Amino acid sequence: ASFVAIAQGQLGQETWFAMGRLLTSAGADPILLSWSGSMFEYLMPMLVMPTYEHTLLDQTCRATVERQIDYGKTCGVPWGISESGYNAIDVHFNYQYRAFGVPGLGLKRGLADDLVIAPYATALALMVAPAQACQNLLRLAASGCEGRYGFYEAIDYTPAHLPRGQSSAVIRSFMAHHQGMSLLSLAYVLLDRPMQKRFEADPSFQATLLLLQERLPEATTRYAHTTGLAEHALLPTALQTPIQVHTTPNTPNPQAQLLSNGRYHVMVTNAGGGYSSFKDLAITRWSEDNTCDSRGSFCYLRDMATSKFWSATMQPTLKRTKNFEAIFSEGRAEFRCRHLDYDLHTEIAVSPEDDIELRRIRITNRARIRRTVEFTSYAEIVLAPPISDHLHPAFSNLFVQTEIIPEQQAILCTRRPRSIGEQSPWMMHLMAVHGSRVQDFSYETDRLRFIGRGNTLADPTAMHPGNDDAGALSGTDGSVLDPIVAVRCRITLEPEESATVNLVFGIGETRIQAMELVEKYQDWRLADRVFDLSWTHGQVLLRQLNATEAEGQLYRRLASSILMANAAFRADPGILVRNRRGQSGLWGYAISGDHPIVLLKIEDPENIELVRQLVSAHAYWRLKGLVVDLVIWNEDHAGYRQALHDQIMGLIAAGIDANVTDRPGGIFVRPGDQIAEEDRILIQAVARVILSDTSGTLADQIGGRLSPEVTVPLLTPTLADGHVAEEIALLPRLDLQFFNGLGGFTGDGREYIITTARGHVTPAPWVNVMANAQFGTIVSESGPTCTWSENAHEFRLTPWSNDPVSDPPGEAFYLRDEETGQFCSPTPLPCRGATPYVTRHGFGYSVFEHTERGIRSEMWVYVALEAPIKFSVFKVRNDSDRTRRLSITGYAEWVLGDLRPKSAMHVVTEIDPRCGALFASNPYNTQFSERT
Repeated sequence: ASFVAIAQGQLGQETWFAMGRLLTSAGADPILLSWSGSMFEYLMPMLVMPTYEHTLLDQTCRATVERQIDYGKTCGVPWGISESGYNAIDVHFNYQYRAFGVPGLGLKRGLADDLVIAPYATALALMVAPAQACQNLLRLAASGCEGRYGFYEAIDYTPAHLPRGQSSAVIRSFMAHHQGMSLLSLAYVLLDRPMQKRFEADPSFQATLLLLQERLPEATTRYAHTTGLAEHALLPTALQTPIQVHTTPNTPNPQAQLLSNGRYHVMVTNAGGGYSSFKDLAITRWSEDNTCDSRGSFCYLRDMATSKFWSATMQPTLKRTKNFEAIFSEGRAEFRCRHLDYDLHTEIAVSPEDDIELRRIRITNRARIRRTVEFTSYAEIVLAPPISDHLHPAFSNLFVQTEIIPEQQAILCTRRPRSIGEQSPWMMHLMAVHGSRVQDFSYETDRLRFIGRGNTLADPTAMHPGNDDAGALSGTDGSVLDPIVAVRCRITLEPEESATVNLVFGIGETRIQAMELVEKYQDWRLADRVFDLSWTHGQVLLRQLNATEAEGQLYRRLASSILMANAAFRADPGILVRNRRGQSGLWGYAISGDHPIVLLKIEDPENIELVRQLVSAHAYWRLKGLVVDLVIWNEDHAGYRQALHDQIMGLIAAGIDANVTDRPGGIFVRPGDQIAEEDRILIQAVARVILSDTSGTLADQIGGRLSPEVTVPLLTPTLADGHVAEEIALLPRLDLQFFNGLGGFTGDGREYIITTARGHVTPAPWVNVMANAQFGTIVSESGPTCTWSENAHEFRLTPWSNDPVSDPPGEAFYLRDEETGQFCSPTPLPCRGATPYVTRHGFGYSVFEHTERGIRSEMWVYVALEAPIKFSVFKVRNDSDRTRRLSITGYAEWVLGDLRPKSAMHVVTEIDPRCGALFASNPYNTQFSERT
């Protein structure tokens, strides 16, 4: 531009020498500095303008190409860097474009952070080093960079731009101006410089050509700014894609990964628990449980030679495996482990183009013999709002209908409408196997048949051989009482052979759409696309939020403590015990209290970056299906508070959450000095995460708040167990009325007596309800179940599972021999002993009798006639031939409300040091806040 202006007389020739002329060294030769160090900046003028040997411009162009070649060799990739498209796309799925360059040639900082090779840059170099450029173009073609219309735009080698495990990505686009530059460079070489000859023939340019013949200055100051940059050539090892790796499933608090396409959401923890949801519907059953974390979608495996079984993740079988890793990266969750000489690699992703999740399990036989392994998928189906399922799961289950499609290895589920016009989506589940011999597909949709009465997912009936001759699932479908989806197949593997199993879960608005998804994801190539598209979608989301992938990891780590309350991020215990207000106290601040709360306190406007990150995190969570109320307290006491408020509101307005301020699931900005002290205590007490700008950056606060690992000292046995093998006592034969093989009435009709043992249980819970006007409890044949005060729904003291299959107790007792360490429960659940149990239900009481290892126990349960008290009375007798040291341990999960996930984090406990009594209260319960 300056040359043309001088040639046309618009500028004087002194302008040419007044331009910046910074020199640096590239090897032994001096070279003019550019801004970004790109091939385009140096060689583009040569496409039309002549060059002259041994001049400053000629030397600069030659040294530039040499430096580009050297940099490519150093990085171990083809050479040729210029401005180009790269492996990042916008919300419309268009490749992004910017300048890239070689460190040491450009003034711009950060040139070593990216490595993007553009073939048109090599085409430009044909004018300077034609032989070397031709060799490089051949190398690029061999790298897959050649397309229908010539070379593609670029190859991106930048780790931060690539999915984990991928070394490069071809930018499959064509830019007309880059193709045009390549054609002009080819014309320069093949047609003897036609454009340059035309340029020289123009009379207005001829008088100015001397400017292009400027010689190298004999003495000049070299610009040293880039000297250090030239050492940054080791890019492939300098940057790595941010990932989160857990080498144990037993972290103090579950660590969660969020996967979503904006409609279909998946949460999975490092132990394998989690949920799937679609919009506001729960697809699979889940409830917050930091300790057990046992709900989710799972895959069981069973070695057919040994009948030993385990799961692809720690949950639900809790079997310890070798080389465990849970790896969370943007758009993907991975699990790796080895068990019984099988290597397992599980990948989970959500498709951006369809409402499906793909769980891909690759298994490799590391043994030296042929082996057969059985795969069994499992998930409990809801297809309803989560709160509806939590309040009454048994009733909600009644409306789910299942349908097995054996020819497609799939199961469909939908919810029967309860009213005219109600539309329910269709859920599909598919198992597809690739790379091995497959046989014996079978199906199950009845949870009772799969788990078995009194069992759990850790040890279900379906995983024990002998339930039928072939070990197949029952094939039950239709209007089952407790719906699940489970598909089973067997795979035979030669030594070192691998096979891949795809488990697909998805949602369609109609049955036709669900079947289309089943048929589509039978195709292995279409299933492969899911992982590439999910990564791309994740990059688009981060770009939309103007967030880095490292920030995305911070947002995910914080989400773990939002989904599952973590004491490390909550208020100090001193604040929690001072709270005396309930949920209604939040309403005056337009906060409903129905969603998790994240509280940010900011004092210094200099720390506004923390606000930006939290606003970005809030949008990230919302797009991942996690609804959160972000509360920001403006605590600026030193300056003009309005200025900080304006900054905060400006950040919100500039983000994608500008329309959700002061709305449920939105952002609430409040001046700190206008919040009453009791309300400050309330908001801090209910917040799942509290952050402050006085505690450092977001990364500092997340990394510095490690959850304390609570460990109970293990008992060290002082005496070996004298029983080599426990003798199996016969079931008592009682003279009972209406005896049905399990139980019957006593002769006087005052008691119903039930005898149970392992493999010999009642088909459903057999309960006794004991209550007075203000207080009551439910006891089943397996033990205490639930206790309430005044209202059996609104003020449960311990949880009511409403699960007739597993009947998990919220109350329990354990009897332990302190010398041998042997223990069991005096009731059939939760820790059944080896010998039978006798349960006696009477009017207003229940009794549990059991004898094991020479200890006879009798436990009476009853409620006082008028007082709000439940008694559990033990009688223990030593029938063995030695003195015994025993301990009794009682256990209760506090609710003090209707649902434990809603109330658990608000329950405050204390111990009376004088008598050792335990007390619990829930001040957040609006109706029963004063009860203890």
